[in-house]
Amino acid sequence: MILSTEPLPTARRRRSLLLYLGLAYAGMWLAMSPLLAGGFQRGDARQDTGALEQTCISAAMLAPALAALVAVRWAERSGRVRETLALRWPRPWGRAVSACLAAFAVPAGLTVAALTIGTLAGSYPFGGVHWSGLGAWAAAAAGQMLLSLPLFFGEELGWQGYLFPRLARDGGRLGLVGAYLVTGTAFALWHLPTLLMGGQYPGRPWYVSVPAMLVSCVLILPVFTWLRLRSGSVVPAVIGHAFISSVSVVMVKEFADPAATLDPLHMGINGWPGWIVLAAFVAFLTVTGRLRPSSYVRPGPVRAAWPVLRRTGGPALDEPARGVSDGSP
Repeated sequence: MILSTEPLPTARRRRSLLLYLGLAYAGMWLAMSPLLAGGFQRGDARQDTGALEQTCISAAMLAPALAALVAVRWAERSGRVRETLALRWPRPWGRAVSACLAAFAVPAGLTVAALTIGTLAGSYPFGGVHWSGLGAWAAAAAGQMLLSLPLFFGEELGWQGYLFPRLARDGGRLGLVGAYLVTGTAFALWHLPTLLMGGQYPGRPWYVSVPAMLVSCVLILPVFTWLRLRSGSVVPAVIGHAFISSVSVVMVKEFADPAATLDPLHMGINGWPGWIVLAAFVAFLTVTGRLRPSSYVRPGPVRAAWPVLRRTGGPALDEPARGVSDGSP
């Protein structure tokens, strides 16, 4: 995506960030207010989501995208919203297919690895694989995930399309590592209303679930960012997020002993086995340079796959005259 080659004034940049965060957080709390007011609590990981809960969750997930839209149009005064938020398909189509398949395969592999570690450690009650019905189950799970994609666009247009690029461009003060940490923390704390109701960690008090969510989000965010960087589009990040939040959760239930109690803190991507797997994968991405936006700059036409990242008063991190993603790691 291409932003203005001129850096935004400091006051406008700060106003844009604060407006985005304020609207995204307010939208989440407002959407969850019926459940909070009604004293809703999720006490079991196998508990199904009711109609009211699903409605509130769906409304909340749209808040980051709406906040990003308002920040870009009114605070930054940009008319190129789709380009600014990388809302486009990767090009060419072969690259798009490859990027989307990676967004399925990588989260699936990470989830399988986390369940394997949990099984070997005795924290995950593995109940076996029902091979005869595995294909039908996988197709149904993938179908449900695809139906939920519009909601995950609501989240990733905010976190990957808006927030992370703006924090990363401030490299002189924050640094790229800081951009990952701050975005991951903001992403985690945005979930606070659901955490207070036992959403991601049923039955756990807030002083356990909030730190656990911080660890999970700080570790998973670089994976989504990598999917977004290598493709120049938020679409693969949306698919990866949808997989982690839907299919990955269902995998924990599907392959567990039906009679066993499930504790997400000790199994799956959001538990400590997942943290080990994610930390190892993020370390690999870091060591190989795959988390640096500059790694995806290639000679080519004037169409940047990453926003023009300028430090105030300094050189651009990515030069728009050369920047184009080739979709390769």
